[in-house]
Amino acid sequence: MRIIYHILIIMLNNNDLQQIAKRGITEEQVNHQLEQFKTGFPFLRLEAAASIGHGVLAPTDEERKKFIDCWNQYKAEGHQIVKFVPASGAASRMFKDVFAFVDAPYDEPQTAFEKEYFDGMKKFAFHKELCEKCKKNEGGDLKTLLAEGKYKAIARQMLTAEGLNYGQLPKGLLLFHNYEDGPRTPMEEHLVEAALYAASDGQANVHFTVSHDHLELFKKKVAEKVDKYAEKYGIKFNISFSEQKPSTDTIAANPDGTPFRQEDGSLLFRPGGHGALIQNLNDIEADVVFIKNIDNVVPDRLKDVTVEYKQLLAGILVGLQARAFEYLRLLDSGKYTHEQLEEIIRFVQRDLCCRKADIKDLEDAELVIYLRKKLNRPMRVCGVVKNVGEPGGGPFLTYNQDGTVSLQILESSQIDKKNAEYMKMFTEGTHFNPVDLVCATRDYKGNAFNLPEFVDQKTGFISQKSKNGRDLQALELPGLWNGAMSDWSTVFVEVPLDTFNPVKTVNDLLREQHQ
Repeated sequence: MRIIYHILIIMLNNNDLQQIAKRGITEEQVNHQLEQFKTGFPFLRLEAAASIGHGVLAPTDEERKKFIDCWNQYKAEGHQIVKFVPASGAASRMFKDVFAFVDAPYDEPQTAFEKEYFDGMKKFAFHKELCEKCKKNEGGDLKTLLAEGKYKAIARQMLTAEGLNYGQLPKGLLLFHNYEDGPRTPMEEHLVEAALYAASDGQANVHFTVSHDHLELFKKKVAEKVDKYAEKYGIKFNISFSEQKPSTDTIAANPDGTPFRQEDGSLLFRPGGHGALIQNLNDIEADVVFIKNIDNVVPDRLKDVTVEYKQLLAGILVGLQARAFEYLRLLDSGKYTHEQLEEIIRFVQRDLCCRKADIKDLEDAELVIYLRKKLNRPMRVCGVVKNVGEPGGGPFLTYNQDGTVSLQILESSQIDKKNAEYMKMFTEGTHFNPVDLVCATRDYKGNAFNLPEFVDQKTGFISQKSKNGRDLQALELPGLWNGAMSDWSTVFVEVPLDTFNPVKTVNDLLREQHQ
């Protein structure tokens, strides 16, 4: 190991070291990342896919009411609540098929996607704005251009800077849903959601993580819209923003593991994936944080079920947290009985779904240390939906480095595809992760946890990319809701599929849920 380390050190020249320091990254971090390209990341050891009664809760109607009441009581006590919305990056992937059509050797829609897109043009919330751009730049409205077969002209007006520029704008600022008082962006839908389930003391706190290139656009659009929703819901919005930190970028490598150099000889650094946002989340001052992706929103007519289940998840969270705090104070007092320790064991095992096979072998003093560690850490309650074949991660019971088994959200890249048993668990899993989290990030004394301390650094992964026609390897940090929260207390709750309506392609906006 030492020999490899020295070889890697030699690869970095003075210009490299200056470039590294400018990003707020240490030389040691870069060498460690280069070493990870060589060694890879270990696959996780699985016990089972989580399911109803085996790691996934399915509350009854009566229980749902109790938990929602619990959340409303908590809100009434004036706690600090924040809605945290990852909204970085352009929406270009959403329009991949439209870009392909513009570059295609034919001029009329051929694929099923292309036909659906142009046939459904009137249903898009951006229809009116696109029509105006077409009239201004192409000399005719949408109806005219469609009749004349000028499909590519329409597509270009949607994608390019002279038109709507949707090929480069952030997804959060695209027009998603139609209303009588005008179309709404996902950013606006998240403001409405915050007002409906995350407001306390007449205020709603919303935090967007955005890319540097889109920050001013976001701020401008929020400034235009926020008063409208503040008046509508009778609350004050506190909106904040952050960017993914350059210090969380990771070095790119050639296929042989050496540093990838650009044409000017400089090193190439790439964003480390959504796992980098654990640093942004760590900066949030809050008792409870809701996390939900920017594109998973629905019109008002369908929001009731979303609001109900967000309150349910939050109620379960604060109820579990209150019990954990109570047990921690008891352990701190030193005045507890063996029966009380057994009660805490049952809470950790049954309610927090964290088990230790040899727990009966521990002496009381060792047991207290173990229980205290498992209770005094960040907590999250995650909504999971029934698996309908969507790509992405799911809930599992997983072995941790300390030998315990607990609940984790895993992606396919973390699972050994050569292990038939594990692949069967993954493909036949009953539930899917829609990124629907409610988090508690303060300890029982009111101090904020330092969230990077709870990241499992061995859960990153390597992906194959290219730049200017050259192959490269990219290093992804442990995902925000995967390895970045690996050492959190985790609870899974089944939520209806109605609460999961992501927009991955522009044609998803034609689905009934977005009309």
